[in-house]
Amino acid sequence: MKIRIQGNSLRLRLSQQEVITFVQNGMVQSECQFINGSLIYSIHRKNIETITASLDNHEIKISIPSILIENWDVDDRVGFDATDTNGLYILIEKDFQCLKPRLQQDESDLFPNPNAHQEYC
Repeated sequence: MKIRIQGNSLRLRLSQQEVITFVQNGMVQSECQFINGSLIYSIHRKNIETITASLDNHEIKISIPSILIENWDVDDRVGFDATDTNGLYILIEKDFQCLKPRLQQDESDLFPNPNAHQEYC
């Protein structure tokens, strides 16, 4: 799972296996190690009305309404977004393969890019 934080926005991109795990188990998480600790970021299925995010003791927790993730592993929806009550924009989406291959980057578990058939100059 990839995370991008920019200003007051949070974006998470999930590989194919992470989407499957999330739909089946209701939770997926990743961890980034630092010298003096780690940052954990996780997504949880909850019986709530809207997407929310919280920060608690070095962990970013994103909660998504259960209804949104039903069949997400087999349908063509790219993702979900919302702005929480504090104005934080949250985007969770499937991670697509790049249109131009990148050296030393394994994209084998990423979703096929829907624009892969188009030619670019």
